[in-house]
Amino acid sequence: MLLLTKKDLQKAITMPEAIDIVEKAFTAFSTGRAAVPIRTQVEVAEKEAVALYMPGFIPDLGALGVKIVSVFPQNISLEIPTISSLVVLNDPETGQPAAAMEGGWLTALRTGAASGAATRHLARRDAAIAAIIGAGIQSRTQLESLLCERDIREVRVYDVSPHRTRAYIEDMQEYLGKPGLAFTPASSAVEAVAGADIICCATTSKKPVFPGNKIKPGAHINAVGSFTPEMQEIGEDVLSKADKVVVDSLEAVLSETGDLIIPIKKSLFRKEDIYGELGEIGGGTKKGRENEAEITLFKTVGLSVQDMAVGIHVLKKARELGLGREFDFHA
Repeated sequence: MLLLTKKDLQKAITMPEAIDIVEKAFTAFSTGRAAVPIRTQVEVAEKEAVALYMPGFIPDLGALGVKIVSVFPQNISLEIPTISSLVVLNDPETGQPAAAMEGGWLTALRTGAASGAATRHLARRDAAIAAIIGAGIQSRTQLESLLCERDIREVRVYDVSPHRTRAYIEDMQEYLGKPGLAFTPASSAVEAVAGADIICCATTSKKPVFPGNKIKPGAHINAVGSFTPEMQEIGEDVLSKADKVVVDSLEAVLSETGDLIIPIKKSLFRKEDIYGELGEIGGGTKKGRENEAEITLFKTVGLSVQDMAVGIHVLKKARELGLGREFDFHA
């Protein structure tokens, strides 16, 4: 069994590769060529936290395994990551464990890659201004993926913590090394999204984080934060303005995210109003953006098919590069 650290993963895959892999994984899912049970959630009420168990199998890729991810929002006060995760892959021929890899960075990578794939099909080609709401680890890969797909020239950043906003900007300026990219710390989410071409939300909020009346015609929104029925970072007024609401999985979003569950319960949105799955667009059975004025929204709760597809690529590349450390359970 190969053990792979975060640094091993970072050497084994790039964001452009991840975007292509995740797009193909979504297409496999939407065409019925992947087995992806709805995730199992275990609440840790006293910590206002949740642990998620996400199995998946993609026969075409030989990718079989499970991801375990925990989300503990109170970790912010401890100055440790909110999200911790482990991905375990099995050999689909024998069921034997093949690899275990750090899943926090992989989760951020594949979530960013999902938004990159959505941006590829749904954002305007001339999109130049991005708004980032939430300055955690997820938002780092959100921005990185946008830059792979569009010529972004200005990034507005808002987080409830001004300290995290400043730290995010400093980190991304150093990491990206793109002198022509202007960063602006926004004093509010309203200031960040007004006039933005692409809006990325990656928060753990239980109430909408920006108003719909500030969204410009032609804007695209990537909403990745809400993954439980109680969490809602996208409001009903935003949904009502969207010409196309695209999701990663119809079944998953209708059972897992308050972004859609809450408006549906209020009879302010219908499941029939969902345009389709991103895999249908990537596979060519449905169209992406059709005109410059469309407001589009991509809602993802995350699917294990993403983790399995990225994970098997990392495993193969790691073996080619001699990364990781072999571990024998039977020794």
